[in-house]
Amino acid sequence: MLLRDRVVLITGSSKGLGRALAHAYADAGARVVINARGAAALEATRNELAAKGAPVLALPADATRPGDIARLVETTLAHFGRIDVLVNNAGILGPSPRPNMADFAAADLAEIFRANTIGPVLMTQAVLPQMLAQQRGLIINVTSDAGQTGYPGWGGYGAAKAALELITESWAAELEGTGVRVNAVNPGDLRTEMHQLAFPGEDISDRLDPFTVTDIFLWLASDAAASVTGQRFDAPGFQPPEEE
Repeated sequence: MLLRDRVVLITGSSKGLGRALAHAYADAGARVVINARGAAALEATRNELAAKGAPVLALPADATRPGDIARLVETTLAHFGRIDVLVNNAGILGPSPRPNMADFAAADLAEIFRANTIGPVLMTQAVLPQMLAQQRGLIINVTSDAGQTGYPGWGGYGAAKAALELITESWAAELEGTGVRVNAVNPGDLRTEMHQLAFPGEDISDRLDPFTVTDIFLWLASDAAASVTGQRFDAPGFQPPEEE
């Protein structure tokens, strides 16, 4: 199995992309730690993984609050001994329907940055000491097309993802040579609850199933990508490069 015994911590993994990633990593042999604020949905996903016989730990926590983050990381280390991969997937859309920038409330904008930018920074800070000590590790920050292109109504969310992409590149440069890698992945337009909130009342059945965009996340965690850092990838249609 591609990732046998790797320990993967995925924030925001009770549903949507995070749930799909939890299944994909478990199916690849990893030991998976799932996290979300809602305990009921998280337990349902834990039961799905446990039914497969996957080693799984479910930890309800808010991945933006320092106390919750410390408990999340400490419990993972106590249970599995290390963290090999952190996927910063947790995030929020913000108000729905999406407001134009002229109508954006400062409090809503601050909350979007807290969830989509500051939370991943705090999570990465929390796992780094252990990764640096073992001289290997992978951080994957989940980003969006909106982080690179301005769309009407996406300014707040997009700005937070643009900041996360720059932070990804900066951290990769700062960690060069340590064995710890940092990359960003855009999963594309997915058939998820968050995407439905972005388009209230619209039919989003034509969007991608989250389970179809997991390959890049698995590849980045594999030995084949051991030198890949500071990069941004689009998940839809990803094909791993041929080995030389």
